Amino acid sequence: IFQKRCTRTRVSAETGMARLGGHAVFLGPSDVHLGENETLKDTALVLSRLNSLILARVFAHADVQELSSEAQIPVINALSDLHHPLQTLADLMTLQQHFGKLTGLTISWVGDGNNVLHDLLLGCAKLGINLCVASPKGYEPDSRILDRAFEHATISGARICIGSDPREAVRDADAVFTDTWVSMGEETKRSSKHLDFIGYQVTEELMAMAKSGAVFMHCLPRKPHEVTDEVMYSPSSLVFQEAENRMWTVMAVMLSLLRG
Repeated sequence: IFQKRCTRTRVSAETGMARLGGHAVFLGPSDVHLGENETLKDTALVLSRLNSLILARVFAHADVQELSSEAQIPVINALSDLHHPLQTLADLMTLQQHFGKLTGLTISWVGDGNNVLHDLLLGCAKLGINLCVASPKGYEPDSRILDRAFEHATISGARICIGSDPREAVRDADAVFTDTWVSMGEETKRSSKHLDFIGYQVTEELMAMAKSGAVFMHCLPRKPHEVTDEVMYSPSSLVFQEAENRMWTVMAVMLSLLRG
């Protein structure tokens, strides 16, 4: 179920299910109107009788929660306004492939405190990965997510730091992350956010402040004001390996849920 379009999420899930020997049915905004022409509960119950899994990419996190509570089959959160867990799985796999480890790495996030960052915070905190965030004032990650991340970090030993200076955040980083400045549904905020995010573009100069050999990552789609071409297409960029890993990780999630 896709309320929001996405190349990587749709193709990775459909191709992944085909590789597993199954079949995916795509329901876009013109095919299903969650909670409008039919209640979320009725949609969940109908789809439960016709499918083995539901993968939902929605606007409101409450929608995927309701689908999960009402469905009689597993529901995968493919994105909501609060979380993007499948992206974090792909990111962690990419880091593991490149560095050969996860625990002890230091990651920098430069940009919006959004849903992608929320799950990266939780994943890093659980696995002992240090994460330093630089977001403009007013765009920090959700306080509820931060509270959970700090709790996990206490157990794992991870260091979580939240600030607003990109140069400070990337210092000693093994990997530098950024993401879109304007998420889908935020089109009316485009002009104001572009002004607020001046100074948050990832450039070669900013990457040079990170650890020698640091890599760059972005979940896509990307705009040049977020990261320069010189960084995006450099040997240090793992962006397209990261995109491919969306397929392998969602395959693992689907197979795990189908096996029970």
